[in-house]
Amino acid sequence: MRYEFKVVPAPRRGEKARGVKTTEERFALAMTTMMNAMGAEGWDYVRADTLPVDERTGLTGTKTTYQNMMVFRRILSADAEAVQTRLIAVETAPRLGSAKDVAEGSAPSLGPATGIAAE
Repeated sequence: MRYEFKVVPAPRRGEKARGVKTTEERFALAMTTMMNAMGAEGWDYVRADTLPVDERTGLTGTKTTYQNMMVFRRILSADAEAVQTRLIAVETAPRLGSAKDVAEGSAPSLGPATGIAAE
């Protein structure tokens, strides 16, 4: 299966909302909002990474900062159609009954083996 990936910066600030008071709750709300928006577009969350970035300072200087990134992926459209076809096939396949339907001790008796040479 083939995927396409999308990397976006993680939220840096929380979102204000009614009933959301602490910094942790506001940040969690910002993450939830972003992840739900990406999920609505078909993207699955993979992981978050912190990566170094060299930035220019002044005329000749550089400094290293760290950026928090979120990684998402989704199945490429051609592969998505194949997966959907397989899901439909699985859903329409006949199902066996549950093991609970079989009464205990009601296994069929097997006769002696035939056509097998003893060594």
